[in-house]
Amino acid sequence: MTHPYKSQPDRAFWANAVARDYDAAAVVGGAAPLMRKGEQVASAGSCFAANIVPHLLRAGIDYVVTERPHPFVAAVHKEGWSYDKFSAAYGNIYTARQLLQLLQRATGLFRPAEDRWHIGGQVIDPFRPGLTFAAETDAEFNALTAQHLAYVREMARRADVFVFTLGLTEAWESTIDGAVFPACPGTIRGSFDPARHRFVNFGAREVAADLTQALALLRLFNPRLRVILTVSPVPLVATATDQHVLAATIYSKSVLRVAAQEVCDAVAGVRYFPAYEIVTGPQAPQDFFTETRRDVSEAAIETVMGALLAHCDLTGAAPAGATGPGGGMRPPAAPPAPAAGGADPGLSRLIAEVECEEAAAGAGR
Repeated sequence: MTHPYKSQPDRAFWANAVARDYDAAAVVGGAAPLMRKGEQVASAGSCFAANIVPHLLRAGIDYVVTERPHPFVAAVHKEGWSYDKFSAAYGNIYTARQLLQLLQRATGLFRPAEDRWHIGGQVIDPFRPGLTFAAETDAEFNALTAQHLAYVREMARRADVFVFTLGLTEAWESTIDGAVFPACPGTIRGSFDPARHRFVNFGAREVAADLTQALALLRLFNPRLRVILTVSPVPLVATATDQHVLAATIYSKSVLRVAAQEVCDAVAGVRYFPAYEIVTGPQAPQDFFTETRRDVSEAAIETVMGALLAHCDLTGAAPAGATGPGGGMRPPAAPPAPAAGGADPGLSRLIAEVECEEAAAGAGR
């Protein structure tokens, strides 16, 4: 007798691929390299995503950084909350809706109604509430925000590969226009107002639609951009639902995993990397999490990055202009001058020690 399973490779069978001879690198699908030495790699996502950058640099991958603080500001204010851990200073981006709205703001397609908070003589960015250097006037805030969004556009232009790590489905949004905040107002800065702020828990269809729209915006800058999606294995620190936090975590990660796969299946040039499965699957050892059972251990990160790099082509020549013999972070480029209203003129016609804002939700408990 014969049947379709007869022709399946060993990696398709639990007994052969998990119960014995388990190899984390074998969990990664696809034959083409995820990244190639000499390519420009940018990233965004949850706090877990910041862990990949040092490993990419050590492997000689050229990581794009377009935005750094002015040396004077950096000398006086040490940045936290991961604003200095990614390709631009957007900090942790937990949800697909956050990513979509950031790109919509950068292309002039969306301006949130609640776009600033005036607190104690400072003008606070609700979408970067943990920034240590805050504007003192609206004019200064406008200039800093325009510069930041210009750096986001520059990141999209320069990247050959964009890695996005999905972290959460739970979020807090504006009741006025649906603008999603990185943390519940009042946990880091600002104040919570039930008339202006509401809880939302995105479903798989919403996450997939947001991701699809976000990738389309990224590809307006670079049509050849390849995308790697992954899901953070870090559990929720707290839930705003009526579920137990463990059940809420499994729901959230399941939604993100389903949405990521649907986008990979539907959109060309998008791959899934199984960091979540490697760290949280039943084959994972106990020491992949610390005693908190929430913080991912260095052993887990090393295993994840080993699997990632095993599927990268690291044999190419170091990219021109890279720092050091093995590549590295390229210096930030001068941001393009934003057009009136902050819209990019080329698009107007088409219209990781890592701190997490999420952790603030559990502070003091």
